[in-house]
This record gives sequence, structure tokens and C-alpha cells, in this order.
Amino acid sequence: MTLCNSFLLKTPIFPPHSHYFPPQFPTKPIFSLSCSANPSSSSDDNATNGGGEPKTKKKLSDQSSWEAEDSSGEDYLYRLGKEADNMNIAVGARAGVVDDLFVGQFLGRDSDIVFDYRQKVTRSFQYLQGDYYIAPLFMDKVVCHMTKNYLAPILNTKVPLILGIWGGKGQGKSFQTELIFQAMGVEPVIMSAGELESERAGEPGKLIRERYRTASQVVQNQGKMSCLMINDIDAGLGRFGNTQMTVNNQIVVGTLMNLCDNPTRVSIGQEWRDSDITNRVPVIVTGNDFSKIYAPLIRDGRMEKFYWQPNREDIINIVNRMYEKDGISRDEVVSIVDTFPNQALDFYGALRSRTYDRSILKWVDDIGGVESLGNQLLKRRKDDNLPVYTAPKQTVEALLESGYSLLKEQQLVMESKLSKEYMKNMDD
Repeated sequence: MTLCNSFLLKTPIFPPHSHYFPPQFPTKPIFSLSCSANPSSSSDDNATNGGGEPKTKKKLSDQSSWEAEDSSGEDYLYRLGKEADNMNIAVGARAGVVDDLFVGQFLGRDSDIVFDYRQKVTRSFQYLQGDYYIAPLFMDKVVCHMTKNYLAPILNTKVPLILGIWGGKGQGKSFQTELIFQAMGVEPVIMSAGELESERAGEPGKLIRERYRTASQVVQNQGKMSCLMINDIDAGLGRFGNTQMTVNNQIVVGTLMNLCDNPTRVSIGQEWRDSDITNRVPVIVTGNDFSKIYAPLIRDGRMEKFYWQPNREDIINIVNRMYEKDGISRDEVVSIVDTFPNQALDFYGALRSRTYDRSILKWVDDIGGVESLGNQLLKRRKDDNLPVYTAPKQTVEALLESGYSLLKEQQLVMESKLSKEYMKNMDD
């Protein structure tokens, strides 16, 4: 008798072991089978061969791992299904939605055991086009931390898992780190502070462990360096004033501390196995004020701290590389930086952006004014191109004018303090 050429699965998937099925099918069969058999064979041939001995179950392939059993006698599919977070097979490949070549017949029509692993959560940096300046001190710190963690098994010293980069607002902490990742060929998993809170208790902590394991899989499966990066961690975990400490805050802190203490054993809810060893991957976090974070998390054994405050030379080099394509000389950049001292790096980026305002308003008038702006931007045909926009020519005078405008806005925010007009009883 030959194997069935197709079947329709009506219940959740079980591995192809006979002990999972009852000895007799119920009156209404669970499975609808369409089989082709040799007409000369009888039902007794299913259980015995010609000599009366039980027939050996035919394997799918000598090279197949689907039926390979572990030490507990469970096969690969059973173990993988037991560890899955979502047992609803309907979220997988659906017949008629995904090509049948990928849906297949063996596992059924509504299943995809590797669904979770096909989600792209790592970050690539194709959008970073152009020539940027990386501060040598910043690069040395990140490269050293990454290298130490990958060499941790052979180093005879304690290596902190987390690198905490902190400093003033808008100093390019995240951007400089991404530039270094691009230069090193690192494919990181990046999280934000907004993912550290949830309406469900335990979800953010579990998400951190999943993202950490994803970064580990990048190392193991793709052969690329990876890491877990959390931006603005103090915004999600910091204690400001009388803000409430939530269960998720405590679980996230405990999860990060546990990762530092056990970087190669990371559970996402499945049973522990001796063979489940996670590759150690470094963790990098950024923030503005680490004094607001739970102190045991930032202690020296767990987190190596790096205070980033670019000096004048760093600012001039970064801004010069930013304005270089506009034809602004280095001497002109120096004069702009000296005109607006004690400003963060994002000020000089916003300064250049504001010089586009006047030309953008002229472009809006050229395409028909504000009344037709929505139609031009959103409702045009696919083969229609937007009217040509010509970028303004950058001059030192235009940049200085934009800089004074930004400086005036900063002073108004600090001097007006309109919130006091609405809350008269607020203390100074």
C-alpha cells in the first residue's frame, strides 16, 4: 500500500506518531483522507507483512529530521509546537493566500511552524547615505564594548553586558551608534522606551528576552555581529517626581539584571533544556540621566557607563561634514559654531532644515496653492511625478538667520512658562 497523497487537516497539528491517535476513529472521522492503494492488498497487509511480522513504519526520508526523537521520546514538531507562544495555527500560511509551494501538503493547509522566525525585527542602515563623521572617542568605546563581549568566553575577567551611553539631549548618541553599526557591519535589534510599558503585566520583559534571543539568532544563523539596543531607557524606567512604579517597570529591570548575570540562558517561557544555550550578545542603552534608573541595574559589574559630551572640535567636524555638500567651507562652519555656542548637535541640523522653509512655501504656491496641495501630494496617478522642487542654495547669511530664529524660540520657551498661567498654585 502506498502513502496517502493528500489529506485535509481539521485539528491542530500532531507529529506523525501512531501513539497520538486513538486505536479506533470515532463515528465522524477527524481526518478526511484520500488515499490510493493497491487493489490486490487487503486491510491485514497494513499491520503485517507476508510473514505475519509487524511492518516497519516507513520514514519520510533518511535525511529528514522531522521524525527525529529527543531524549524524552518527543519529535521535533511536538517540541517546537509545545514551545510556541501562539498555538493558533491560523496565523500561519493560508491556502490561497501564500503560494502552495510554501504552504505544502505534509504539515497541512493552515500551518507554518516558522512563522515567528520570518518576521524582520533587525535593523539595517541603507537609509544612511552620505559621508558622516564619527567621533573617535565614541567609536573606540562602542567597538571595545562589542569586542569584549564577543571575546568574553576566552577573557579571564568580568565583562559587563550593558554599555550605557548617556549625556545631554540632542548630542547624537543614537545616531553616532548607528553609524558605528553600519561601519562594523552590525545588524542590531533596536527597541525604544515606548516598548517598556504595556497594559499586560510581563509583556515588556518577555519582549526584551525575545529580542535578545533574536539578536543571538542573527549571530548563529546569519554569521553577522548583532546586539540589542534600547534607546532612551531612562524615559521608560526612570523615576521622575511622583511617577508610579509599575509591575512592568520592576519586571523590565529584573529582566535586564538577569540578562547581565546569565547572558547565555534566556527563557521565553519554554521548558529548560541543557542544549538551549543562547549566544551572548552585547546590550547598548542610551539615555539622558542614569541617576533616575534603579541603582543595582547600573552598577559597574553589569553596566559600563560612557558619558558623551562632544567637545568643540567634535562639533565642528560633525557640522562640517553635514554642511560639506552645501559648499560651506570649514572656516564658515567654525564661525557658525562660535556664533551659537553651547548648543547641542541637533541645533545645527535644525538650523539647516529651517533654511528650506521659504523655498518650500514657494513650491506650494507654484503647484497651485494650499487648496490643491492634498491632491498633488496624495491623489495623483502612480505614473505622475511631483513638480520639481529645487533646494535652496545654502549661504552663511541664511544659516545665521535661521539660527537666530531658533535661538529666539528657545528663549521664549524658557522665559514665558505659560504653564504657570494655567496653574497659579504651582511652585517655582
